[in-house]
Amino acid sequence: MTQFNERTILVSGAETAEVSRPVRAVIGQTFDAVLFDMDGTLIDSTPAVRRAWFAWCVERGLDPSFLKGAHGHPGRDIVASLVPTEEFEAAFDRIQQIEIAEVSDVTVFPGAAEALSAIGENRKAIVTSCTRPLAAARITASGLVPPRVVVTADDVARGKPHPEPFASGAQRLGFNPGRCLVIEDAPAGLRSAHDAGCTTLAVAGTHAAADLRADLVITSLAELKFSATANGIYITRRTSPRR
Repeated sequence: MTQFNERTILVSGAETAEVSRPVRAVIGQTFDAVLFDMDGTLIDSTPAVRRAWFAWCVERGLDPSFLKGAHGHPGRDIVASLVPTEEFEAAFDRIQQIEIAEVSDVTVFPGAAEALSAIGENRKAIVTSCTRPLAAARITASGLVPPRVVVTADDVARGKPHPEPFASGAQRLGFNPGRCLVIEDAPAGLRSAHDAGCTTLAVAGTHAAADLRADLVITSLAELKFSATANGIYITRRTSPRR
């Protein structure tokens, strides 16, 4: 399936020192399954996310500067790092309320719906740092048709950048993570996928391409074609990217 070349990818592990491995090919390869991040990868929720967290910060009198490096991390972890332990539950419940209500302009990225529809139901999953209610609200608002398997922050003990989320997604589909492709837009998610053993495809946009350590970095899912075959999902580039 996946071949190696002489370049290496260096990624800071969630609980380990920085590690490196040969870069794996993505184009022209066949994967057992494709695991998609949601926010920033399949759907554009960035304006809604910013409004929600800014509103929450105003209510609590917090400096919103922490948001710069928070994308891709579970909301629970973010809140826990900002409020006293005794206030955590109320604070987390409040940001969830705000976020679930703030979905009016959530949209699907170009190429996202096509990618999902091209992949058989048993070979795709969404793996998100959202809670299940929030993921459902954003998916519904975007109009995206979700796959059968959606792994949320409620389904794992340790969220991104820990490898558990993507390892769990692969396991639920019945595949080895090492034979799966992860599509992500955030450094935390890429670390999670890397440490789970997956091949990584980064979509630049939420973060600059230079900040994304992955086997391949693209600017839009519309650049790629996903073809279902008897052996898995074959990845190629489109000769004329859809817009």
